[in-house]
Amino acid sequence: MKVSGFTIIRNAILFDYPVIEAIRSILPLCDEFIVSVGNSEDKTLELIQQINNPKIKIFQSTWDDKLRHGGKVLAIETDKALQQISADTDWCFYIQADEILHEDYLETVYESMQKNLFDKRVEGLLFHYLHFYGSYDYIGDSRRWYRNEVRIIRNSPWVHSFRDAQGFRWNNRKIQVIHSGGTIFHYGWVRPPQVQAKRQKAFNQLWHDDEWIKENLPNNDEFDYSKIDSLALFKGRHPQVMQDRINSMNWKFGFDPTQKKFGLKTRILHYVEMTLGWRPFEYRNYRLIK
Repeated sequence: MKVSGFTIIRNAILFDYPVIEAIRSILPLCDEFIVSVGNSEDKTLELIQQINNPKIKIFQSTWDDKLRHGGKVLAIETDKALQQISADTDWCFYIQADEILHEDYLETVYESMQKNLFDKRVEGLLFHYLHFYGSYDYIGDSRRWYRNEVRIIRNSPWVHSFRDAQGFRWNNRKIQVIHSGGTIFHYGWVRPPQVQAKRQKAFNQLWHDDEWIKENLPNNDEFDYSKIDSLALFKGRHPQVMQDRINSMNWKFGFDPTQKKFGLKTRILHYVEMTLGWRPFEYRNYRLIK
C-alpha cells in the first residue's frame, strides 16, 4: 500500500499557518508528500524546504488572483497538487495548512486504509473534526461548524476538489466513504488577533470583490473573537506537534461556555444535537457507506 500526502500553502508566515505541524502530523503515514507552494509575500518556500525530509516533494504554483468567487482558486490549486502524486499511489491524504491529525489516530487511520484497500466501494475516508476558536481552550459546538469531512481519497482520475476545496467529488457526484476512525484538529481560528484580522481580509478576497469587502469587513487592526454564537471548553489533549505553538501563545481570550447566542429555531436544533448526538438537516459533502 502506497500513501501520498498533499497540501497547498501560500503566505504561511504572514498569516501564521501551522503548515509545518500539519505536514509532520501525517508524514509518518506517507511514502511521499506533495507540497504546492503558491507565490507568496514571505519566505514560505524556504520554510517548507527546512523540513528537509526525503518524502517531501515541493513544486511552485502561481495562484490566479482574478478568481474571486466562491474560493474556486483553492480547488484549482488543490487539484494541481493532486496531479503531482505518483501514479502508483493507492491512497491520497489531503491535509490543509491549519489542520492536524492527532498522533493517537495514526495507527487507526493506517489500519483503515489497509482494511479498505481492495474494497472499491470505498472511495474515501471520513474524519471527525474539532474546530478550535479564539484560543486552544475552546472548540466550536454550534451548527456553523462542519462535523466531518473527507481527507483521504483513492488515487483516481475521477477525483477532483470541490468548490472551495473543503471536500472532493468523484466524477461530479458525492464521494462514497466510511469513517477512518480519526479526528482532525482544525486551528484556522486560533491566531493572534492582529494576524487573524489580516488573514480574514486576504481570505475573503478569494470569495468577494473589493466592494463587498469594503462594505462587510470592518477595517480593524484586531479580529474580534467575541462575536461567536457558542463555544465549549476543550477537555482533551492537543497533538504533540502543536505544543510549542500552544506554549508560545501571546494573547488572551476568554468565553463563557454557558452563553448561547441563538435564535429560537437554532436553540432547539442545538438542544437536539447535544442531547441525541443527531444534527437535523445536516449537510454532508459525501455519501456514507452503511
